[in-house]
Amino acid sequence: MKPALVEISVFTTEVVEVEIRASLEALLTGINGKYRNTKEAPNSDEYDYYREMEAVELRAAFEAFVPTLLEGVEIAFDGKPAALHLKDLVVPEPGYTKVPRNSVIILEGSIPKGTKSLTWYYPMSFGDHATRVRQVDVNTEEYHWSSHQWVKEDVPTKPYKLDAVFAKPTIGEVIQTYTVSGYQHILPMGLDHILFILGIFLLSPRLKPILLQVTMFTVAHSITLALGMYGLVEVSPRIVEPLIALSIAFVAIENIFFTKINPFRLPIVFGFGLLHGLGFASVLTEFGMPTDDFLAALLAFNVGVELGQITIVLAAFFGVAIWFKSQDKYHRFVVVPASLLIAATGLFWFVDRLAIF
Repeated sequence: MKPALVEISVFTTEVVEVEIRASLEALLTGINGKYRNTKEAPNSDEYDYYREMEAVELRAAFEAFVPTLLEGVEIAFDGKPAALHLKDLVVPEPGYTKVPRNSVIILEGSIPKGTKSLTWYYPMSFGDHATRVRQVDVNTEEYHWSSHQWVKEDVPTKPYKLDAVFAKPTIGEVIQTYTVSGYQHILPMGLDHILFILGIFLLSPRLKPILLQVTMFTVAHSITLALGMYGLVEVSPRIVEPLIALSIAFVAIENIFFTKINPFRLPIVFGFGLLHGLGFASVLTEFGMPTDDFLAALLAFNVGVELGQITIVLAAFFGVAIWFKSQDKYHRFVVVPASLLIAATGLFWFVDRLAIF
């Protein structure tokens, strides 16, 4: 499950339009972003039932939920809640049912002339959300987007200042937002990246080979993250996601047969780092990037990712590796069983992602 993407357009004609891109199936069943996979939810069968519906059937089923939706969300102008109504509902055909179906819910309301600020509330029972606001001058056809707010708690957004929507956020706010997002993409959300870092870590209990590999991985994914975000490299998730899973299995299997870095280990880690960077880029693309502080946001996200990776390495080193004086015992009792588990998980994801994508 991914966060809902909410885009609020404020028009000089005193109309406000809220476009919510979300899974209707998830809203109907109460399955929100805390489940990485809908199969983990206790009512996954109900989700699958809705997921297989034709577009017309799902639209009809969702109509009964509309009052709950309108009661749950809230848009406020200068601190005063305002009414919204359903303007339109766009539901795609089912397609391949193993991937989420993102429908578009369009709400509409009136905004008083002279309104200075806007807040948006989307309850956590519906899931987390990334929201941005656009001010539109209908007469001149000029518009400008605000930056995103990614809300992961049951609270409204911070106020969007409509009288200053063309002013960019401070560089400090951009750095803070994207550093936190980068860290959270690793911990706790990035299980595949966590397992890859652990696979790198397990090769040896000594810090030098660990740091060599992490450095190669960092350099590589920084390159493709930057190239991907600048639009210079684009590879379909159909290719990237299964290969990321395969990279996890590969480094884990290699750990079983080697106890130190061989001549091919660092180039392989570098190559897999390039793949993971493309995965990071797809996350940032969905999240959105500020136009004016693009480079600062990109660097901040990368710093957050690195801090997440360092946290994993330090936790594993001081929690496990440091207690083993014998490398042979460490390899036999830690590396082999842990690597087998990681390899099995990676291979399972590889097969599953081949089917999904």
